[in-house]
Amino acid sequence: MTLSIRASVDVEALSRNYIRLKALADGSNTMAVIKANAYGHGLVRVAKALPNADAFGVARLDEALALRDAGIGNRIVLLEGVSSSADLTAAVQFQLDCVVHESSQLRMLRDLPSATRLRVWLKFDTGMNRLGFRCEEATDVHRYLQALRAQSLEVHLMTHFACADERENSATRDQYARLQSVQQKLASFNGARRMPVSVSNSAGILGWPDLRSDWVRAGLALYGISPFADCKAANFGLTPVMSLKTAVIAIRDVPVSESVGYGAAWRAETRSAIAILAGGYGDGIPRRLPTGTPVIINGRRVPIVGRVSMDMLAVDVTGVPDVGVGTAAEFWGPSLPVEEIAAIAGTIPYEILCGVSQRVPFERVRSQSQ
Repeated sequence: MTLSIRASVDVEALSRNYIRLKALADGSNTMAVIKANAYGHGLVRVAKALPNADAFGVARLDEALALRDAGIGNRIVLLEGVSSSADLTAAVQFQLDCVVHESSQLRMLRDLPSATRLRVWLKFDTGMNRLGFRCEEATDVHRYLQALRAQSLEVHLMTHFACADERENSATRDQYARLQSVQQKLASFNGARRMPVSVSNSAGILGWPDLRSDWVRAGLALYGISPFADCKAANFGLTPVMSLKTAVIAIRDVPVSESVGYGAAWRAETRSAIAILAGGYGDGIPRRLPTGTPVIINGRRVPIVGRVSMDMLAVDVTGVPDVGVGTAAEFWGPSLPVEEIAAIAGTIPYEILCGVSQRVPFERVRSQSQ
């Protein structure tokens, strides 16, 4: 085998996760969120693996244009909207949906030629205090929309839950109720037609199934990762999509009391077999992972010892049979959830996945499991 670190993306697991989340959302339109290079999984790679996605959600225009350049014809939503009239013109040209979350973006709509067709998602801040019009501005937003009748706008409503990953926190229901109030204030804009609404992110889909909406936004869960600290993705029928694997590049026979790695941070208490693995913080493995963090070798959990280096790290394989140069190792994947590694590192899975270095080669695989 190749003695280097590599990441694999299981496109069959990705497709199954999308179908599963759509079913859990009671058949709602399901936006696959693939911003930030599809949470480190590869923007175009993931989009091509989900040809039947109802829409893709990206943060910025350059991500959307990369998808169009790759031949992706699905509906694409710019979750941060646009920041200039030139960007808005491009959004119209490439048939992109725009989130509108503040007044300057509303003013840009006014300058569009009459009869311009555009889908817009009005975002209201119901408690996140990040992006969105305040709920008390709904009447003013409604008045502004009335002045844009010359443009052919298809209007949706959306908000973003701040605490949906805390299933006992009432803030989520409060946010939902606030958006319902906004929806009532804006109802007359579409006449008899009800504005489609999007409220649920991954945690909302999985943890708050009774908070129904026309659209849901599947992000972290799409990649087979639980948004809840106390629950694994497998509990929801989801499968991890990314595996980060490597190989043993050297075996060291370390006598009692000798150290391993920078700073002599670990010393052998007994004579130890230490395997050196290709992979370090230069590849996206957190340097702060402590001694004892597990790695999978030959189906067993073996502990990291000493500090993670830029290009390699050491694990204790004492007593593990059949380990030599070339033996495979897994940093995370189906056998070792990335949620566990993130918790040990004191961070969240999002950061771990997005932190995989550009120098790590990716391979697209198809799992055999159903």
